[in-house]
Amino acid sequence: MLRFSGAGVSDVGRVRPHNEDSAFHGPFVAVVADGVGGAAAGEVASATAAYVVAATALARFGDDPVEVLVRAIEDAHECLRAGVAADEELAGMATTLTAVASDGTRVALAHVGDSRAYLLRDGTLSQISYDHTYVQHLVDTGQLDPADRFGHPWGNVVLRSLDAGPDRSFDVTDLEVRPGDRLLLCSDGLTDLVRDDRIAEVLRLTDPHSAAAVLTQSALLAGGKDNITAVVLDVVDGPLVVGDGRLLGALAEIGNVVDPAAVRLVR
Repeated sequence: MLRFSGAGVSDVGRVRPHNEDSAFHGPFVAVVADGVGGAAAGEVASATAAYVVAATALARFGDDPVEVLVRAIEDAHECLRAGVAADEELAGMATTLTAVASDGTRVALAHVGDSRAYLLRDGTLSQISYDHTYVQHLVDTGQLDPADRFGHPWGNVVLRSLDAGPDRSFDVTDLEVRPGDRLLLCSDGLTDLVRDDRIAEVLRLTDPHSAAAVLTQSALLAGGKDNITAVVLDVVDGPLVVGDGRLLGALAEIGNVVDPAAVRLVR
C-alpha cells in the first residue's frame, strides 16, 4: 500500500510578525498552504484551505485521489467565500495550496500558486509543480532564462491563488511515484532563499525530520525574510496505518479556520 512517512517544520522566519503558512502531513495526505503576501487574513485563508483539504482526504480515503483533491479544493473555496460573507474584514484573503493524497494505490498532486512540490528520485531532484507566477510567465514566453528565476525582483507576483472570488482554477493530476521516492512540499519562504542544488543536497539526508529542519535552517541563515514551511515525505509500501497526522503553522491555531459548516451561507 502506497503511503507517506515523513515530517514537517514551519517557522515564522526572521522578519514576519506571525506565521501565515499552514501545513498538515499524515500517512495518506499532506498539504502546504501559504497566505498570499499583502492580502488580508492570510493565516485564515491558509489554515482553512489546509484544514478542509486534509479533512476531506481523510474522510474519503480509498476514493479516487484526483476526485478527492478536486472536491476538497472546491470545498475549501466555498469555505473562504463563506468566511468573507460572514466577516467583511476577511475580504481579500487568499492562499497558495500544494497537496498530495494517496488511496493506497495511486497518488495525486494538487497545486495553485507559488508554493512548490519536488520529487527526489535516485538522488536527482525535479520540480513537479508549476509556478503560477509572473516570473514563470516570463520564462514560458521566452523573456527570461530559467536560470535567472531565482531571486528575481518580481518573484513574489502570484497570478493564481485560492481565494473567495469567482475564479477557482487549480491544477490536479495523477503523480507517478514509487517506494523509495522522496517528496518535498514547501512554501516560497524556502525556495526564494535556497537554491535547488542545496535543496537536493539536504533532501539526501536519511531522516525526513532532519531534512525538513536543515532546509528551514538554510532559509533562516539566508535571511528568513518570509515564513518557511517544509514537509518531507518518503513514499513507502507498507500496511495500512491508523493516525490522522500533524498540524503545522497557522493551522495549529484552530481559531484561524473558517467553520466548514458555514458553507451553507454561500451555496
